[in-house]
Amino acid sequence: MRIEFVTKNYIVNEKIKDLISKKLSRLDKFFHEEIPIKVMLKEAGAVQTLELTILLDGMIMRAEVSSDNMFGNVDAALPKLEKQIVKHRSKLTDRSKKLSIKELEQSYVPSVHDEADRKVVRTKMFALKPMTAEDAIAELELVGHNFYVFLNSDSMRVNVLYIRRDGDYGLIQTVND
Repeated sequence: MRIEFVTKNYIVNEKIKDLISKKLSRLDKFFHEEIPIKVMLKEAGAVQTLELTILLDGMIMRAEVSSDNMFGNVDAALPKLEKQIVKHRSKLTDRSKKLSIKELEQSYVPSVHDEADRKVVRTKMFALKPMTAEDAIAELELVGHNFYVFLNSDSMRVNVLYIRRDGDYGLIQTVND
């Protein structure tokens, strides 16, 4: 594993580098070749943040933890990253098992759900009414979806409101080039 340390407003000492390197060596069991991992150490006031990022097979796996103790961040971020790696590996294993079963059958008929054959099967049209982000939050909660498209009354542009993994809301605002 090739570890790249990047810092922002944080002074890295050898003790934390050695700890991170030692802990990340646990991930070597998942990879046959040497892979790069980016370790970002940041500090903003009393909050210290650790970000671990792996780019593997075109997929990004990332874990971010913030607290007042960088040593604790290492212990908290590693299981998050390990869980993502295991999930990615199990997907690959499931796909390869499906492929070997299909090879044995020798009569492959494309499934409706194949990723390569995905297409638009339904189109919805609806009128956008101008509203504030707070009104859109209320509408989102009413419809029970994880996103809501609306016309922002402040900017008169299309916005997308969505529920983040941490339970808060995110807002995507469109702009014209």
